[in-house]
Amino acid sequence: MHLRHITYFTWLGEELVTVPNFPAWICDLCGRREYDERSVSWLAMLLSPETGKPTRRVNRTPKPAPPTLNHPTPPLD
Repeated sequence: MHLRHITYFTWLGEELVTVPNFPAWICDLCGRREYDERSVSWLAMLLSPETGKPTRRVNRTPKPAPPTLNHPTPPLD
């Protein structure tokens, strides 16, 4: 197996996506290809439909303090 840079093809829905200069390990005898795991993960993240969308933030407003009772506090002896 030797590291080569090839054109990687993948389908995204109904569209064919090509990625030039993609790292792959290729067997000189049979042509079998194994793709670099880190590069495939990076590509999957880039092609994800969620990429670039802002994350949903939950705005939590502070809860109001419970009402206080207006009872006089007994003096401490």
